[in-house]
Amino acid sequence: MPHLHEKIDFTVAIFVVQGDQVLLIHHRQLDKWLPLGGHIELDEDPEQAALREAKEESGLDVELMGERPPTTEEGCRALIAPRFLDIHRINDSHEHIGMIYWARPMAGQVTLADSEHHDIRWVSMEELDELRPAMSDSVKWYCRQAIREIAARGE
Repeated sequence: MPHLHEKIDFTVAIFVVQGDQVLLIHHRQLDKWLPLGGHIELDEDPEQAALREAKEESGLDVELMGERPPTTEEGCRALIAPRFLDIHRINDSHEHIGMIYWARPMAGQVTLADSEHHDIRWVSMEELDELRPAMSDSVKWYCRQAIREIAARGE
């Protein structure tokens, strides 16, 4: 998806964990190993974007992990909070504010979106350092943290 705004866009990253592994894609255009994710479109909220991106990029229906406050009422819908937020530079004039979610698979089969990605695979903590091209330290940290936190829940 092209950038929606000139200087900054909002995005979602979905770290889907199953057992002791996280689902990663090798992004065709960026030539990087990344979690599922992408831009939040103008007609959707962050939750909708995360669920859509997960389905489009992996074939999986996922459940977002996190807390939803009990504040939904007429005119106000509570959203699951992202686990983390970051801001990252895309080029000299553009940045992304990333909403980082943990998720677990609920239904579907992992399917490669070959127009966007070279590969999709479940990766353990130990395998993160072996990926080529090498993954950034920040993405590795999120992968490890997602696996640790979801494993601690026993899910």
